[in-house]
Amino acid sequence: MLYREAGQFKTNYASDLAVFPILQDRMGIAAILLVAFVAVPYFGNDFLLQAIMIPFLIFSLATIGLNLLTGYTGLLSLGTGAFMGVGAYACYKLETLFPGVNIIVWIVTAGFASAAVGVLFGLPSLRIKGFYLAIATLAAQFFLQWCFVRIPWLFNYNTSGAIEVGTHTLFGIPITGPNATSTTRYLIALSIVVVMTWFASNLVHGRIGRMWMAVRDMDIAAELMGIRLLPTKLLAFAVSSFYCGVAGAMLVFLWYGGAEADVFSINQSFFILFMVIVGGLGSLLGSFLGAAFIFILPIFLRYVPPHVGMSIFPATVEHITFMITGGLIIFFLIVEPHGLARLWQTAKQKLRVWPFPY
Repeated sequence: MLYREAGQFKTNYASDLAVFPILQDRMGIAAILLVAFVAVPYFGNDFLLQAIMIPFLIFSLATIGLNLLTGYTGLLSLGTGAFMGVGAYACYKLETLFPGVNIIVWIVTAGFASAAVGVLFGLPSLRIKGFYLAIATLAAQFFLQWCFVRIPWLFNYNTSGAIEVGTHTLFGIPITGPNATSTTRYLIALSIVVVMTWFASNLVHGRIGRMWMAVRDMDIAAELMGIRLLPTKLLAFAVSSFYCGVAGAMLVFLWYGGAEADVFSINQSFFILFMVIVGGLGSLLGSFLGAAFIFILPIFLRYVPPHVGMSIFPATVEHITFMITGGLIIFFLIVEPHGLARLWQTAKQKLRVWPFPY
């Protein structure tokens, strides 16, 4: 088998603690990045880029944000959609107040506004947890969504009450608005997601990540070890909300081109939560797997069956999607709480020791 680590010796601590210690894993990551940056833009059409790849990247980033809070820190949140909305509205206000600054700067900066709001609503996490914390974040979801509708200043007093995205350029190339091509917007979204995923990987494999996981496993023991619970939990809320805020800004400026407050409803929060559950709690890879499965499944059911002689009505596709998603959530919660990521890790481990028993 090709997936072998025989002959790969670790001669220092850095190689022993590497995120991808096996050469084949590093080659696989390099191949994936090469395909994503070169092959997909070159061979992909507008439908693939606009309807599949761009939203997949955006939802993957939002899922990473929620996974950092729920999967790594053990704090359940039902306000992901609202925090995405904070990032979107903050980016809209920043780009209208300072139109001369590049929009990519404001997309990333909008995450800090979302992080500040996340810290504010994360304050109760020291006293409450579990179901009660989920209710607190649910209250944040409803309150922020009310603000998106009832505060006209957020959408510049537009009669429609919607965010309107204009044309912004980078080195003379339109990256937002109707003149921006799908390829350009895809490459911008891909670059942001790759950089932020790399940052999240370093974060969870370092001291902060170990503190989060200690709080997740047993917060009382973590406090006895010297970990300060309130700063640790608030940092988790801040980083999680930051990722969700950037994803929300990308959702509006790199995919929709405009949005209303209903885009950031409670349904969006549950949508991201389902991606975390199916993909795997406490796994960055699981965030991508869950986003790919939950988002691409309806598209697969809508476009593939007609090519094999099966015609499915759109309403039927929606019902089938709900049934499959609900069944998988129950299955993973009972059988494999770590989701698709754990199944992938098990398969890799079997390849490493094959043909010996595992």
